[in-house]
Amino acid sequence: MRSFTFIFLSLLVMGRPDAASLKGSRPNIILVMTDDQGMGDLSCMGNTILRTPHLDRFYAQTTRFSDFHVSPTCAPTRGAIMSGRQEFEVGITHTILQRERLALGVVTFPQALQKAGYKTALFGKWHLGDDTDYLPQNRGFDEVLMHGAGGIGQFGYGDFEANAKTPYFDNVLLHNDTIVKTSGFCTDVFFEAAQAWIKGQEDADASYFALISLNAPHAPAIAPEAYTQRFLDLGYDPKTAGRYGMIENIDDNFGRLMEKLNQWNALENTLVIFMTDNGMAMPRITRNGKKEVPHNAGLRGGKNSPEEGGSHVPAFWYWKGVLGEGVDIAALTAHIDLYRTFCDLAGAKVPASKLTPRGRSMVPLLDNPTASWADRHLFIHRGRWDDGIWNKKDREANRYKGCAVRSQRWRWVNNERLHDISNDPGQLKNVAADHPEVVEELKKRFDAWWDSIPPLMVNEGLPTINAGDYPLHKRYQQQLEERGIPEWEPRRPVEAK
Repeated sequence: MRSFTFIFLSLLVMGRPDAASLKGSRPNIILVMTDDQGMGDLSCMGNTILRTPHLDRFYAQTTRFSDFHVSPTCAPTRGAIMSGRQEFEVGITHTILQRERLALGVVTFPQALQKAGYKTALFGKWHLGDDTDYLPQNRGFDEVLMHGAGGIGQFGYGDFEANAKTPYFDNVLLHNDTIVKTSGFCTDVFFEAAQAWIKGQEDADASYFALISLNAPHAPAIAPEAYTQRFLDLGYDPKTAGRYGMIENIDDNFGRLMEKLNQWNALENTLVIFMTDNGMAMPRITRNGKKEVPHNAGLRGGKNSPEEGGSHVPAFWYWKGVLGEGVDIAALTAHIDLYRTFCDLAGAKVPASKLTPRGRSMVPLLDNPTASWADRHLFIHRGRWDDGIWNKKDREANRYKGCAVRSQRWRWVNNERLHDISNDPGQLKNVAADHPEVVEELKKRFDAWWDSIPPLMVNEGLPTINAGDYPLHKRYQQQLEERGIPEWEPRRPVEAK
């Protein structure tokens, strides 16, 4: 592990204006975020079924935020990242029914980076609205290659109809302003497109932010045969083979990305982050007819739950020669902190808006992993009320259903349980009766927050949209009639000589 003295000397050699802080250091930033991959879905986190050698190596080389939290489901996490606020405060209370749209009053952090001279790109999943005004092209991204809705093939919620017929292979995607037909497995396509764009920015000596926002390993559990066959041969069920195959495919693609960045001599000025968007979504594993409990790194719960396993996710940060290797930062951090962190690193001003970010900058912790970090309260709620599908009760009836408050030490859940996470990270013991004053304080804070947010929930009560009438459905039909759907022609990265 490099000493911090050596790191600061290295920063002086790099010509940084302030060797004591990374503020304004203007690294390129690559954020790789997977979908529905939990803390236990990596071999470096104790999973004995998976093989993830590239991410394992990356983990060993990184500074890790070991108590990093997101929202329990997809669109909410993405909205919180883009806004720096809890998702309900920016209109997002579900993953469907137009309640996934990021309030237009938000000025996103990519917009702030653009103003600071960064080029920006998104590859993969957006899930914050597919109407024109909500698309990433109009929310701060210069380059976009994306699917619609919350997942490839979700035609009933807004993705392209063709993707429902061949999910995850040869998909129809939106590239900037043109709908295109791609060839190959979706994760391969997104990484290939990202690498090509990144190489272009490197060649142009431009500062850049790239968000590689994968739909995998979200269901359906589909991966190329080369990645599923090993699991099938071992006797695992097809869903396990598909899901774990997707994760091993992600690992290979991530390894290729890191290899390219190394070849291009990009790593010395590039911050690479790996994280996931919520906890694990994995059914019970069947092997040779016997049920097995999926590895979840000792955490309780998973996706769409208010437990640790719903919000506590990996957050591995790498910047060659700058951040420490194998360093764990124990401070309680969250997705809402990325906005101010990225702006601080880029030397970008936080734009004025009615919905300014409420998270903190994590730069002081990057400067010094043991820096003082005041305790805080993170409000977590699964949302999804009154959708007519899974939950038919209204918002108020769901006040304490699927809720949690997390502080550095405590996790209060559903107004029923209190867990001392510092001593019981697996939430095995309910200590509410032993600490009534803590329960009272956390409930009071939650109620005050819950009662304050209705005016901000701008997507409630919107009309239902039928399949065929979603924005991308209409866009596809219009383009098909006017000029057809062209084949995707990605730029290929130029190999290092």
